[in-house]
Amino acid sequence: MDWIKKSLLPLFLVALVASSWLSPFDSVAIEKVDAGLKRALVSFATARALNAAISVLQGTSIAVEPAGVGVSLAPGEALDPLNDLIESFSNLMLIASVSFGIQHVLIGIGGHWLLSTVLTVATLLWCALYFWRAPVSPWATRLLVVSVVLRFAIPAVTVGTDVLFQNFLAQEYSATHSRIEAGTSEAQKSIPQSPLSENAGIWDKIKSLSPQDLNPAGKIDRLLKAAEEWPEQIVRLMVIFLLETLIIPLGLLWILLASARTCLRGEASPR
Repeated sequence: MDWIKKSLLPLFLVALVASSWLSPFDSVAIEKVDAGLKRALVSFATARALNAAISVLQGTSIAVEPAGVGVSLAPGEALDPLNDLIESFSNLMLIASVSFGIQHVLIGIGGHWLLSTVLTVATLLWCALYFWRAPVSPWATRLLVVSVVLRFAIPAVTVGTDVLFQNFLAQEYSATHSRIEAGTSEAQKSIPQSPLSENAGIWDKIKSLSPQDLNPAGKIDRLLKAAEEWPEQIVRLMVIFLLETLIIPLGLLWILLASARTCLRGEASPR
């Protein structure tokens, strides 16, 4: 039993070395990063589309003038604070996309053969000292812990973040993003269509009107009512992406580094 207990840690280190060369953990981490990048880019595109639609509404008047006489309405002032929030949201989505891209690059750097070689040498050295029944030198332990952290920290943080996202944030993300997409569609429908040429007759202008064009006040009212819930949904998405790209990864990385420091404080020795 003592021999089995003594062999558990070296066997675990050998498994780490094998994983370092075969890179199964890296493949999973890259898949999770790519999924997060796709979410961020889709949200960025949605935010830009909503921002563009509202910007058009801010700069134009919604008018109905089939016979030269009509009503002209401009919702720009009411939508200006919302547009500022959407601009901030789109900038955050761009930063989130860059963050996922950086994680992808760091996973590739961590998977380089040089780091795997350093980990292999450090593991062999540490195991040799461990089984010789001599106290393992602190520098050997330090080399081993640092090489493990450099090789596996980013993939571990990436996979851990995705696990937390899937269990606690994914459902809210899907529901919130769907509402934002619906808001984008609503805003785009409210953009006035290009008018007919001035040479068009009155009857042609009347025929070109949609039922919504005959009630511009109703169109504006529906848009403003729909926009009332957009800030809450946008803030929810901002919180989700901040958690996924900043707070949770940094928290997990802190835990890993704290664990590494704990290992470095002690000096491993056989029992």
